[in-house]
Amino acid sequence: MPDSKISTKEAIMLVITVIVSHTIVTLPTSLLKNTKSAVLLNIIFISIMALLIAYLIYILMRKFQGQDIIDISEYLGGKWCKNIIGTVFIVYFITSSGILLRNFCEGLKIIYFPNTNIVFIMLAFIVTICITNTFKFSANCKTISIILPFVILSIILLFIGNLQHFTFERIFPLLGEGFFNTFILGLGNLTAFGGISCLYIIPPLLKNPEKMKKIALTSIGISAVYLIFCVSTILFMFAFFQNIDEPLPLYTAASYIEFGTFFQRLDAIFLLVWMLEICCYLCIASQFSTILLKKIANLKHSRPLFFIFPLLIFSVALIPKNYAISRFIGDTVYNYVIIFVVFILSLLLLFLANIKKKKEGGNFNEKQVEQTTN
Repeated sequence: MPDSKISTKEAIMLVITVIVSHTIVTLPTSLLKNTKSAVLLNIIFISIMALLIAYLIYILMRKFQGQDIIDISEYLGGKWCKNIIGTVFIVYFITSSGILLRNFCEGLKIIYFPNTNIVFIMLAFIVTICITNTFKFSANCKTISIILPFVILSIILLFIGNLQHFTFERIFPLLGEGFFNTFILGLGNLTAFGGISCLYIIPPLLKNPEKMKKIALTSIGISAVYLIFCVSTILFMFAFFQNIDEPLPLYTAASYIEFGTFFQRLDAIFLLVWMLEICCYLCIASQFSTILLKKIANLKHSRPLFFIFPLLIFSVALIPKNYAISRFIGDTVYNYVIIFVVFILSLLLLFLANIKKKKEGGNFNEKQVEQTTN
């Protein structure tokens, strides 16, 4: 598979896809658990914070144009730093996608396949990822650009179609359990924008790396609006203390929609679109991991990795003994991982790299980094 790069539009769609995929599973109810009736106010707040962080990432990476977090870590600390950061990100992508796959398939099992072993449901996704990995990274990004608009449209229809079921009084009290819970403890909801992690990886994959600012701000902005639609639907339809542990809460909301006699039970169509979106996310995680391993191990060919990472994702998905454990990992442990990897470790590394560059003076040596998009 030859090297390939993606356009600015495709990069924006890619970042949004990573964020959107988690809303399909349990993210809306997790946000509601944390901030209750103040969740919409909290989302606006964390969206502003996410935009500021995305802009900060752009500023810190601007002096290393066309370089990703792996290249910058090598500049900062040599090969050992490069290998550690690369490994951390690979583990992050594999574990997060594995837990997401498990939680989504648990929802499918409960809704449609109660008598089917969860292993076979997950295998269907893994086989799909193994096949898509054989295509160019840019080709998969084009597919994502086709599927994502339908996902966003489904959420808008979900909001509009359920207006008659909304109880808008559930937004009160506006501050939920108080200012501290909404704006201080509520900062934990920033993990909803875990897709920011893509901004550290995509610069070498871009046709126009100088447009990173547009990619960062546009993707976070669209994702923020999307999150508001998602959470508003759940908040206004269900009391936050009811159905809070419902698998695939957006599917539950979709089952209420009726557009006349002919258009009934649209939830099945919505679920099909969301399944395709989950496949897109798993494909991104798998191919990002392939790109990173190829770079840190200096591999010339990535074909043997096409099947290794999907199998690793599958292995991680098998680790939780039941849905309660996988849900706990997805709602709690995963959040701490995002905070550490995306918002602490990576930003700290970028700050240190910029300090080193400033001390050395001059421009960063813009060496030609081998594009590992296989």
